[in-house]
Amino acid sequence: MSERKKPAVRRSPTAPRKCAIYTRVSTSMQADQDSLPMQRKDLVAYSTLILGIEDYDIFEDAGYSGKNTDRPAFQAMLKRIRAGEFSHLLVWKIDRISRNLLDFAELYEELRELRVTFVSKNEQFDTSNAMGEAMLKIILVFAELERNMTSERVTATMISRAASGKWNGGRIPYGYDYDPDTETFSIREDEAKVCLILKDDYIKNRSLVHTARLLNSKGYTTRAGVEWSPNGVWIIAQSPFYAGIYRYNRYKGTENRTENQEDEWVLVKDHHPAIWTEAEYEAMRSIRATNATNRNAPGRAHYSTNVYVFSGLAYCGKCGSRLHSTSGRVLTNNFRTTVYSCPKRRKTHECDNPSINDMILGEFVINYIQNMLQAKTTFSKIDTPAALEKVLLSGGAFSDVDHIEPDGLATFFNLLSQYRSDASYTFTVRRSRKKKQVQANPEIATLFKARNRQERALQRLQDLYLYSDASMSEKDYLIRREAITANLEQINAQLGMVSRGPDSSLSDEDFVRQASHLLITKNLMSRKYIYYRSLAEAIPAEILKEYMASILDSVYVVDGHVTSIVFKNGMTHRFSYKK
Repeated sequence: MSERKKPAVRRSPTAPRKCAIYTRVSTSMQADQDSLPMQRKDLVAYSTLILGIEDYDIFEDAGYSGKNTDRPAFQAMLKRIRAGEFSHLLVWKIDRISRNLLDFAELYEELRELRVTFVSKNEQFDTSNAMGEAMLKIILVFAELERNMTSERVTATMISRAASGKWNGGRIPYGYDYDPDTETFSIREDEAKVCLILKDDYIKNRSLVHTARLLNSKGYTTRAGVEWSPNGVWIIAQSPFYAGIYRYNRYKGTENRTENQEDEWVLVKDHHPAIWTEAEYEAMRSIRATNATNRNAPGRAHYSTNVYVFSGLAYCGKCGSRLHSTSGRVLTNNFRTTVYSCPKRRKTHECDNPSINDMILGEFVINYIQNMLQAKTTFSKIDTPAALEKVLLSGGAFSDVDHIEPDGLATFFNLLSQYRSDASYTFTVRRSRKKKQVQANPEIATLFKARNRQERALQRLQDLYLYSDASMSEKDYLIRREAITANLEQINAQLGMVSRGPDSSLSDEDFVRQASHLLITKNLMSRKYIYYRSLAEAIPAEILKEYMASILDSVYVVDGHVTSIVFKNGMTHRFSYKK
């Protein structure tokens, strides 16, 4: 269902009756024959003769599936229904609206709220009585069952086509052309030349990165006109298509891409001309399997699951690219580091930003977070942003930092000044006296004011319910409290403060996340300085990664130094280094 742009209009029972007639067919062939005209004729007659409504508008979607409601005429009709224009919605069959139970349930609830009667001509029911409602829900269940069975039949047909060597469509593999008239593939010589270079280099050097760099250095690009990446190389190297083998039914569906068992795959040999031999294809598969085995050898369990703590958070401060995460060298006690590097340096050397490992990156970030927590607990003794900066930059990890840029420092100073210690929030501070405010981010100041307003509204609502002479039902009180609490949660999330009040209910995932957060915070508060390796060995990488992702938006790195940290609430701390 589409999102409402503005509040819907609830139709008055005394307003003149008007019918919205909706028709749909799922294929252009049906649209070209008589399906739409037949639906239109039957529904117009039903509206005028049975419902007694001569004022109607017709909405038609030709060639659109009922899988979802993203259809132009349907959305235009909904917009006018929400504006209060129609009293009835009339369809030929219920599956013309949707074959998805959840989509239709959502629409039906909205129609009830707007006082619009839903009528299905073929099923002969309307929703103005309990029996009609019950029949509607039963029919929806069978409509969805029919959709699932149709999907299964289509899948079986596609597998049968593939087994007989017929192409089921999709992207034409690099290196080939396809003739739809003869249903045959032919080799595209210019791209096949690149495939052969790719194959020879990968077998020789056994490195996807090396092969990608070689292709880029020779000026070759992908069919999309972009540079080669290690992943792009592997897509071709691992594909049996280049050995003349057509593979189908490897995955279940197209969204989650869950892999089927190998005995469910359809493999057709000599399906089309091959660019390399089956022996060469197997050699490349063997190289990939060997490389993967070496990465997961015994003694490397700490990073064997490829959980990189700052993956997705670390960025190149020169070109803005997200840094790639790879396993680094093994230290004593089988501890393996992680290396974060700019993809533009790895692929084409367009960027000269060197790599950084997690021993440097992690130690800087974790000690800065620790210093922020220390500043929170000792803020009664901090009177100026300069004094706050001294606390934030204490420790050996910051010996090369000259200063923190004023804007981020001022924002954090005001954040600490604004709120007193409160057990309801994870990130709040105690203050013994009001401090002079310094210039800070106006967006955060606006959020503070909005939060104060919501808290006052919640207190007034509670007082009204408990003590006022004016009566308020418990239902009204709970509805209003829920709305205000939702607003508070949204504002607190933007400020980076996680509510954990007595009324809050947590999912298992949220509980684990907050428990992990508490575990690491307690660990940080108990030490004066954190050695990242010690922390990483003591705490599972998954928990440490979750903790970082819960409070950090991004970390930017230039020439082996952290130049800025962006927090989830939008606060940014930038660092200038000594020359």
